Order: sequence, then structure tokens, then C-alpha cells
Amino acid sequence: MTFKAPDSLVEQIAQHLAERIIRGEMKERERIQELKVTQELNVSRGSVREALLLLERRHLVVIPPRRGAQVSELTPHHVKSLYALVGELYILLARNVAERWQLDSDLDPLRAIQQRLVGHAERGDIGSFVEDSFNVMRTALPFADNPYLQETLENLIPAVSRAYHLALERRKTEMGRFLAAFDALLEAVIARDEQRIREVLSAYSTHNCQMVLAALAER
Repeated sequence: MTFKAPDSLVEQIAQHLAERIIRGEMKERERIQELKVTQELNVSRGSVREALLLLERRHLVVIPPRRGAQVSELTPHHVKSLYALVGELYILLARNVAERWQLDSDLDPLRAIQQRLVGHAERGDIGSFVEDSFNVMRTALPFADNPYLQETLENLIPAVSRAYHLALERRKTEMGRFLAAFDALLEAVIARDEQRIREVLSAYSTHNCQMVLAALAER
């Protein structure tokens, strides 16, 4: 691991564990043994503890008193609550992009991600598809220039990514639905049509929520 900033190592440890949780390699309620992670990654126990606290803030880990960290549960209530909030945040973010883009080239980074997503879908690469689907949001965040919105979404992305990954593992054809929704959303952003933005993202969030709930029921 390369040291880049005071919290860089902690962030890297957190990302390593988050990826394992998101992919389902670490199961719900599974105990996360600090010593084992310390030895596996050759890092200090203090850094692992900080990383676990970071993952707790990102809703992938819970740390009950005197019991140690464990992978958080993914329940229907959690899924419904998550999508109810995230859907509104996405709408706010998309409205900001629609209001503030000026040159057509301002939207080129979003179009580049759109093309990458098509390639991921054609290859059936779920991991890369999920990662780039959230890169859409990260690319849009500078338009909002809202540090509170950015922090909230960044802390929610891992939980949404985990739920989305679970659903796509069972229904890879849903990647096509995301692409269609993204096409419609980009058209609405270009037209600065706030009503259409809300319609597209509300429908997409509702559908995704139902898709994840169905995947949970099949486990």
C-alpha cells in the first residue's frame, strides 16, 4: 500500500473490506477479526480499527459494544429506507447538473461513462458495471458544489452498491434497464427538464428497490 495522506492507508483498508462485503465474500453478521485483517494486510491494528469505524459510517459494518465488528445485515427494511433517501438525493444532484451545465463538452465525462457501461454490459462484467454506475454520480457532484450532499452520497454509495450487486448477480439483464434509464436521464438533463428528471429517477429507484427486495427473498 502506498502512503498518500494521513488517512490514505485507513481508506485503502476500508475499501479492501468494503469490496469483499459488496461482492458477498463476507456474509451478513460475519465477525471481522481485527488481528486477522492486520496480519493479512500487514498493517497496524489501530489502522484496521479506524477503517472499521469508517465502514460503520458507510453502513457496511456494525460495532456492537464489547462484541467486535461484524458485517451489517441487509434486510427489506434497510433496502426500502435506503432507496427512499437515495432516490431523492439523486434527483437533487441531477437537477443541479441540469441547471449548471453550460457547454456541451461539460457533459462529455458523463457520455464517456455511458460508453463504458455499454461495454461492461456486453461483457457481463457486473463488478465494473456497478463501479461505473456510481462513477456517474461522482462525476456529477462537482456541478452541485455541495459538500454536504457529497459527503452523504459518498457514505451511502457502499450500501447501495452492495444491494445493487446482489440484485445484478441474479438478473444480469437489469444492466440494460440501467442503460435505458441513464439515456433518458441524460436527455432530460440536456433539456433541463426537471419534471422528467424526477420521473426517470423516481421510476428507476422504485424499480431497483423492488429488484433488490426480490433478490433478498430468493436467498
